Amino acid sequence: MKALELNKKLNLRNDGKLEIIFIGSGTAFSKVLHNNNIIIIKGDKHILVDFGLSGPMGLKANTGLDLHDIETVLPTHSHSDHIGGLELLTLTNRYIGLAAGKPKLELIITKEYQNLLWDQSLRGGLAFNEINEKSEYLSFNDYYNVISPVQFQEKGYNRHSLKYGDINLEFFRTNHVPDSAKNSDEAFISYGLMIDDKVLFSGDTKFDLNLVKHYGKKAEIIFHDCSFKPNPVHASLEELKSLDSQYRDKMMLMHYSDDYEHYDVSDFKGLVKEGILYQFD
Repeated sequence: MKALELNKKLNLRNDGKLEIIFIGSGTAFSKVLHNNNIIIIKGDKHILVDFGLSGPMGLKANTGLDLHDIETVLPTHSHSDHIGGLELLTLTNRYIGLAAGKPKLELIITKEYQNLLWDQSLRGGLAFNEINEKSEYLSFNDYYNVISPVQFQEKGYNRHSLKYGDINLEFFRTNHVPDSAKNSDEAFISYGLMIDDKVLFSGDTKFDLNLVKHYGKKAEIIFHDCSFKPNPVHASLEELKSLDSQYRDKMMLMHYSDDYEHYDVSDFKGLVKEGILYQFD
């Protein structure tokens, strides 16, 4: 993996190498860091994974991109640091982008999550802006071209897979919230990703040794959720330190707090940094 300083506007197309950039690396409560959201790029395709409340600012500050540059979005779960900027992005595309000849946003989302996202988070701000050609309030499909991954079973677990252009994704459920959930089946929908069978992006998750072992052995790099202090719904620094060195040596911590300079992360590969382009051969 190469870590490259971005000194110009990010190009959302490349020669076919997998690239990942963090437009933010911070928690929901960060005031300095932007929310932990990324862009995946490979060939002529890109995917914005999550777009939180500070996403619009992080996008511009760390990539030079504007909202109208984004074509494809993948939300992992419904907390505001992951979807808080999605309504703005969606409205910008419909009322500015479409008028300029752009297509609807592509939204990569599982069928089990689609209705929850619309009914519990997006509908109030998006449905009632106009009446469509059916004389109805706007629906999910008025705003998005939906791309649904394929569900499959692996060792008793429901997972999803998708090939988007040359980008290969595997979705797995994580145990994030509520604090009382004992496993991902009991938890509210939240996803992590295996990208091109080489990058583990944990998403928001409690400490989950089985998850790390299952995907971490074959991963070239592990981007893992980390809370520096004990946290009921995020993996803590001390918990992650308990992992074998085979995982820690390739683990970069993400979703961390603004006071990161006060903590020792020398047991790991390091912290992800906003605006750095991580490139994989």
